[in-house]
Amino acid sequence: MALHFMYYNFVRIHASLRMPPAMAAGVSGKLWEIGDIVALNEAKETEKPMVRGHYKVSAR
Repeated sequence: MALHFMYYNFVRIHASLRMPPAMAAGVSGKLWEIGDIVALNEAKETEKPMVRGHYKVSAR
């Protein structure tokens, strides 16, 4: 689902705006390609997951 929104907002050129909504809003300064989204996704998958700390003991 998130990949669809990335494509819709960063890659797809909308007829009314003549650019992607992210560029129209000033969020992105470049026209993204599918390869950019794939590279972003692959980089996130190879990251080491964060280690969660201990839970706090609740005072009852």
